[in-house]
Amino acid sequence: MNSVISKDGTSIVYDKMGQGPALILVGGAFSYRKFPEVAAMAELLSEHFTVYNYDRRGRGDSGDAKHYAVEREIEDLQALIEEAGGSASVWGLSSGAVLALQAAASGVNITKLALHEPPFVVQESDRKPPNDFLRGVTALIADGRRADAVKYFMTKGMGAPSWIIPLMRMMPGVWCRLMDVAHTLPYDAALLDGYMDGKPLSDEQWKNVTMPVLVLEGTESPASLRHSAQELASVLPNPQLLSKKGLGHTKKLNSKLISSELSGFFLSH
Repeated sequence: MNSVISKDGTSIVYDKMGQGPALILVGGAFSYRKFPEVAAMAELLSEHFTVYNYDRRGRGDSGDAKHYAVEREIEDLQALIEEAGGSASVWGLSSGAVLALQAAASGVNITKLALHEPPFVVQESDRKPPNDFLRGVTALIADGRRADAVKYFMTKGMGAPSWIIPLMRMMPGVWCRLMDVAHTLPYDAALLDGYMDGKPLSDEQWKNVTMPVLVLEGTESPASLRHSAQELASVLPNPQLLSKKGLGHTKKLNSKLISSELSGFFLSH
């Protein structure tokens, strides 16, 4: 276990493994560095890369600050990149993809970027979370209602069917992992705030994301995620869209397939 101090003094903990070009993994909602599928990916990718698999602030062993801002999470990623030698490739999953994308747009030195099903909502006909989604999940956490926050985020935000919650409660290991990071759900909601209202993305907003970008989508994924990936690939300056069965993230991650595709992209010239 290693750590780096972010700009605001928060300790960000990471695991480092392998040898080769630096690659940083950015998890999404509910994810942290010891999440089984992400840990498996780190192990597989370490055959070709020096992998930095970290706990986003507030999760796992990383510290946190009293007040959250997206800019602090961008600074966390910047601190890791500096620790890795000043530049790195980055893979981001779901809301982690949104974080990585915003970091790239702000000028963080990312050499190649893989964005795995960022959960934008870009078509009016797609299912959208409530207009007050960020306020709703924040209020539940403030009231200490962690279980309700998990349910609200998964059903109202991610569109999971309501029956999935009692099913997860029957799996103590899974439910405990969700509850452990429930207090960070407002962070993911803040990252997505303004991007889930059914409007097309703006190419002007991402014009500075000029590095090669791989956008991944599973052909089995919900329509809104596929629309998001396709829309994002259409507005970025230097994109490649990869659509393949098994790349979806709403169920268990296919660590072996994803790692193989990432290796091919990050090692290509």
